[in-house]
Amino acid sequence: MTHDLDAVTAGLTLRWSSGGTEGAVNRIKKIKRQLYGRAEFDLLRKMILLA
Repeated sequence: MTHDLDAVTAGLTLRWSSGGTEGAVNRIKKIKRQLYGRAEFDLLRKMILLA
């Protein structure tokens, strides 16, 4: 952690957050898990765009 001290300090003190991005990534991962082995890319793309 000493190598990343600046990043850790910035993460704890700055006001901005990547929560929205993380939520979108988790939603996409959930959809991918649900469709694993059942559908092709076209259906995955449609589900992500419509969700």
